[in-house]
Amino acid sequence: MTVTSEATSRLFSPEVLDDLLLYRLSRLQATAGRMVVRYCEGQFGITRREWRILAQLASRGPMGSSELAEHAHLDRPRTSKAVTTLAEKKLVSRSGRPGDARQIRVELTAAGIALHARLFPLVRQINRDVLQVLQPQEIELLAGMLTRLQASADALAAEGDLPLADRRHGSSARRYKPDVD
Repeated sequence: MTVTSEATSRLFSPEVLDDLLLYRLSRLQATAGRMVVRYCEGQFGITRREWRILAQLASRGPMGSSELAEHAHLDRPRTSKAVTTLAEKKLVSRSGRPGDARQIRVELTAAGIALHARLFPLVRQINRDVLQVLQPQEIELLAGMLTRLQASADALAAEGDLPLADRRHGSSARRYKPDVD
């Protein structure tokens, strides 16, 4: 016999918005993310998107723009715009690949490396501060659970039977039409 708490059963069978896993994760990210944004924008003059790109380059090394978009979980146009802005700020450099000028290789400059070295410890501390309410074994369990949840979400997304978003026409392109008259 499995004993489940009301909170566990509501997370699995949500009754209201606050019960939804994705909503709760979004709220957590929004709250903690605001602290990161304040450092990024207030102290370092970069956006959260630019920070994501810098952090990916710092951890993975130089890469192509498309690969960078994939790792940063951004679409290509937003990645391209952020890379252009970072290049203007002299935090990244771009170079064409031999034989194909459309393929751009992006890498951190010395200034980008220095900025990452100053900002990452601040972001890491926010991460630690949020996790401090958990015991070490709970953090380990959470890490494993997040890995499994991501794999589950990736598998569901790969099934591909969801309607496509029509981003060209904005959110009002398809208006809700009730089934009742």
